[in-house]
Amino acid sequence: MTDPFPRRAIARELSRVVNAPVGDVLAEIGDASTASARRIGITGPPGGGKSTLISALAAHRLEKNRDRTVAVLAIDPTSPLSGGSILGDRIRMDAIADLPRLFIRSVPSRGARNGLCDNVVDLMTTLERHRFEEILLETVGIGQAEIDVRELVDTVVLVVPPDAGDSVQAMKAGIIEIADIFVVTKSENPAARQMAAEIRGIVGARKSASPPAVVMTAANGSGIAELSDAIDAHHHARDNGDTAERRRHYHLKALIGREIDAVLSGNGEMARGDLRSSYNRLLQHLRRY
Repeated sequence: MTDPFPRRAIARELSRVVNAPVGDVLAEIGDASTASARRIGITGPPGGGKSTLISALAAHRLEKNRDRTVAVLAIDPTSPLSGGSILGDRIRMDAIADLPRLFIRSVPSRGARNGLCDNVVDLMTTLERHRFEEILLETVGIGQAEIDVRELVDTVVLVVPPDAGDSVQAMKAGIIEIADIFVVTKSENPAARQMAAEIRGIVGARKSASPPAVVMTAANGSGIAELSDAIDAHHHARDNGDTAERRRHYHLKALIGREIDAVLSGNGEMARGDLRSSYNRLLQHLRRY
């Protein structure tokens, strides 16, 4: 079976978008509010097994629907000192990399502190222009306050290892509240079902309808079908509401933030003098768009 999309052309286009200044992005990608793909965010503490889970989930969903196309966008951490990034997700996903109808791309976080990258909306919009039906977005690995992924996806899957008791306690006031589906990995570990019960207890005390908590082992496929069904059930049950407007606001803030960073890092004169003068100069620069 031949691929329904031009892999090399998409890869080149994503590379251009990754490095494009804001003005070029606005000219090339259009409006993110026209998004049509189902977006599934996979998030959770670092080292929780997100990449392994995504490999198994993508393979299952492609097998379940032979007409489906899936893109995986995996964000890897960038060193705050060297600026380098270890793009390890493509290595961990080698087993599925050649599947027809699947496209995988790892991108650096570029210093973003929200588990994403500052141009993630541009990249997702580019993939949607190529008519991918689903996008699996893997975050770097996030903490309790880093909940921006909620603004970008239709379904948030929070991956928790069975030995993450302290992490779960820390997440009570943040990320755990935005999850639509919980996944406890390493189901062969006796602590896995105990962790799932703890999560249900925490969430049940906060929400009238508790999200499902799936116990699974992605390496052998255990629980993958249950997770996939839970994703489909959530997609059909969710209320789209003001999704397009929220995503447009998020995209706008991201573009402005990128332009501010570019101006301040490339123009030493911009921040000189008193704070009010610097602020006014920056506003004047932004108004040129």
